[in-house]
Amino acid sequence: MIVCGVELTGSDAVVCLLGMDRGQFTLPECKARKLSLPKSHSSADLKAFQDDFAALMAEHGVTRVAIKERMTKGRFAGGAVSFKLEATLQLIAGNGLTVTLLPPALIKSTLADKPLPIAFADTGLKAFQEAAFVTAYVGQLQAPPR
Repeated sequence: MIVCGVELTGSDAVVCLLGMDRGQFTLPECKARKLSLPKSHSSADLKAFQDDFAALMAEHGVTRVAIKERMTKGRFAGGAVSFKLEATLQLIAGNGLTVTLLPPALIKSTLADKPLPIAFADTGLKAFQEAAFVTAYVGQLQAPPR
């Protein structure tokens, strides 16, 4: 099973794919590190973003998308555009793709119980993908067994 971890920042969806094969984590090759919404944010742009994201998931055989949930208030509150992206991705669910939101508190508690099996620096991913990687890891652990 392949999980796509997503961190939403501004008008970008930073992605990281994480697979599980016979109890071992794998990092499938994915040339797309982030998908961006054009500055206009029209409904056509949101639909195109949604279609591009769905196509990327289908191309890599992703069955589950785990999105790091945006905070609604406080110092780390998400912006309006990131909430549009979050909703757009949630509406993709179906056709074998499950989309879930992972609250930061759940991510933190899961990491406390089951730390990452590898240092992020050893993954070969870009530094800006770290939150997406952690979200994918927790998404893998939260996925129902097959």
